[in-house]
Amino acid sequence: MTQTQEQAAPAAPELVTATIDGREVSVPKGTLIIRAAEQVGIQVPRFCDHPLLKPAGACRQCLVDVASPDREGNLKKMPKPQASCTMEVTPGMVVATQHTSEVADKAQHGIMEFLLINHPLDCPVCDKGGECPLQNQAMSNGRAESRFVDVKRTFPKPIAISTQILLDRDRCILCQRCTRFSSEIAGDAFIALQGRGGGTPGREVHALNGSQVGGFDADVLGFDDAGLPDATGVPFAGPDGVPGMSSGHATAPMGAAEADTSGRPFTSYFSGNTIQICPVGALTSAMYRFRSRPFDLVSTPSVAEHDAGGSAIRVDHRRGAVVRRLAGNDPEVNEEWITDKDRFAYHWQDAPDRLRMPLVRDQATGEMHETSWSEALSVAGSELARAAAAGGVGVLPGGRLTLEDAYAWSKFARTVLRTNDVDHRARPHSAEEADFLASHVAATGLGVTYRDLERAGRVLLVALEPEEECGTIFLRLRKGVLAGTARVTTLAPMATRGTTKMRADLVEVVPGGEPAALDALGDELLSELSAPGAVILVGERAAALPGTLTAVARLAERTGARLAWVPRRAGERGAVDAGLLPTLLPGGRPVADPAARADAGAVWGIDSLPDRPGRAHREILRAAASGELTGLLIGGVETLDMMDPAAALRAIGQVDVLVQLEVRRNAISELADVVLPVAPPVEKAGSFVSWEGRVRPFGQVLASHAQSDRLVLADIAREMGRDLGLGTLAELHAELAELDPWDGPVVTSDDTAGAPAARQQPGAGQAVLATWKLQLDAGRGQDGEPHLAGTAHRPVLRLSPATARAVGAVDGGRVRLTGPTGSLTLPLTVTRMADGVVWVPENSPGSAVRAQTGAGAGSVVTVTTAEAQQ
Repeated sequence: MTQTQEQAAPAAPELVTATIDGREVSVPKGTLIIRAAEQVGIQVPRFCDHPLLKPAGACRQCLVDVASPDREGNLKKMPKPQASCTMEVTPGMVVATQHTSEVADKAQHGIMEFLLINHPLDCPVCDKGGECPLQNQAMSNGRAESRFVDVKRTFPKPIAISTQILLDRDRCILCQRCTRFSSEIAGDAFIALQGRGGGTPGREVHALNGSQVGGFDADVLGFDDAGLPDATGVPFAGPDGVPGMSSGHATAPMGAAEADTSGRPFTSYFSGNTIQICPVGALTSAMYRFRSRPFDLVSTPSVAEHDAGGSAIRVDHRRGAVVRRLAGNDPEVNEEWITDKDRFAYHWQDAPDRLRMPLVRDQATGEMHETSWSEALSVAGSELARAAAAGGVGVLPGGRLTLEDAYAWSKFARTVLRTNDVDHRARPHSAEEADFLASHVAATGLGVTYRDLERAGRVLLVALEPEEECGTIFLRLRKGVLAGTARVTTLAPMATRGTTKMRADLVEVVPGGEPAALDALGDELLSELSAPGAVILVGERAAALPGTLTAVARLAERTGARLAWVPRRAGERGAVDAGLLPTLLPGGRPVADPAARADAGAVWGIDSLPDRPGRAHREILRAAASGELTGLLIGGVETLDMMDPAAALRAIGQVDVLVQLEVRRNAISELADVVLPVAPPVEKAGSFVSWEGRVRPFGQVLASHAQSDRLVLADIAREMGRDLGLGTLAELHAELAELDPWDGPVVTSDDTAGAPAARQQPGAGQAVLATWKLQLDAGRGQDGEPHLAGTAHRPVLRLSPATARAVGAVDGGRVRLTGPTGSLTLPLTVTRMADGVVWVPENSPGSAVRAQTGAGAGSVVTVTTAEAQQ
């Protein structure tokens, strides 16, 4: 595209008219027969067909009779039934399905008989039993009795595709849904169709395996793998053990970075989708396998809580416990796909360290003990009132709250504690980011959408790795790239697997050099970003790179590209809208603006609100450490997310009054004076606000005595003589509706806040640190799911060839990274990337880089071989 091109209105689709079972239907040209039949309410049986996958015609269950006009206009019937999932509707076509054609009905019965020849009769013990398309269609479109009398083919089972995905090959009907998903949607070659036909006997000289899906394991398929590591008898191994699969789909010898933590060449964050779309019980989850039957489950639609994508999910529970999560069908957001993290990581909400009763510290002994809610609330209220009157209370609610809970925290801070010292950003942040959020994010409503990304033309990613930080964005971008409606450019120090799968153009940049790179983009890219529909996505990591957010905003203004901010946590966008920032009130109202304060005060029934902008998260901790603040009220905060976890814990421990609202015990709980349990998402109703600005409401799944943050804060407020007025969600939503988006001037903190800092140049044996969190890492949100943890990528350290040579390191050797407070050691993977840069994962096992080294992205660190330190 060029800057002069205008955005053309979409042309009306060309319609073709056909007749299906005597009903006339007009559909857009290119529509498949099976889709046209659905539009007039005619159901054609199918297994391989899926609306989001390309046609395959693999199962042949959807055969129908088809007649089309010839050149003279005479209707000619095709000589045999056709697969309706691969044939497009043509003008004048006449289709007869099994409802009106004996030929089509007989063909479908025959196909079903073939599919069941080798299929085991194990429905009572199959995980798919009760929700199985094969079961249903065997009854509706199959024979009443089987004519097969021979011995069914069997395979050893299950085969572990990964620690999480198990395969029963004898159930597989070779529909290829799983293999097509892996190649077309996820772009991960973790499962493929192997063999041919029925295979040949093992005694043949050139024995051939029959058709089957799997991970191409030499031990399973029996091919010669001489020279490769022997993995016999080692189905899984630890991070430093023998690979469980000797080859996989790798086109070259596997390195540590290509294996998951079990040692297998399994590299997909989306594999669980294959279980859900499998029309039989061939693919199963290691955690759910043999746990329940569909008719024993109660299902509730909900929203995933692990990232800002807002993915629709379905939560299935039995006897008061969640046993399964599935992807919901939401075409506007996640379509029918979710990440494995969203699917499998739910046990954290009911972990053994879950807080069930309030805890209060005995002032005489210093020990924490369980107590009643009435006593805990009384102590919390009186102590917070004392601290507020003495030196003030800082409020740190974290970035994982629902919109409703975030609003309650914001209102409690301003009206009860009378402070603007409130900040949800329990991570690296800056004043520049606060200004950016106020100007470009707060109360902007629904902005750039998933559909916009898919059809954007050009998308620029800055400080964002979608596959790691928001998997639904990655899938939608990849879909647009494959369709030719989007192209991606990313500013990063290296091309990641996700970058490669999106076919993205890489603008190689050293961390900290993003502002200069953004200002120096080439004319061609600038022209494409100036075209209608272009989008710039910037991640929350940009806050740690001075000048980057300012440069992004400047680029968006210069080109006219649409700009969107993508946080990593589910509650961050809602927290911005709710006013959980020291400079903002709900609806994007600036704290420093008298009219904005009066507006919010009128809704809250308060004559005056605190007028001085508050301290940011980092400044709150400094004030706590120095004694300027007497108390802290802390929510779902993990110290490992902070820039200096050890210093943060020391600061938190300095205050006289520490009250915590939390789901599970953590390091802060050991320092608190009062700990009040709050409900996890599965036990409350609320809304998340996605990165799009789309409000994503969800209902309560499990009955529980646990209360949401909103209700606990309301109880504390009553103990302090105030009424938050948020007893019901209806009351809260009514207040939010009154606090419509602010349309007055935006107040920024400092005109120079976005000035890039002077970059320190690395010397000999040094490098600039690049780091981000992997989707599957050591986060507490994945606790209790060892099968999922086994599929996480192995933590490795990455250097360019030139940088590795400069420090004397070799591929596969162990390299030490040393920062201001310590060091970490990881195996090296030599990577094509910017020279003078070292990359490590931010919070993976053995690589909690900020906690271990005191260094963050853009810091200059020392890099040496492990042997050199001995």
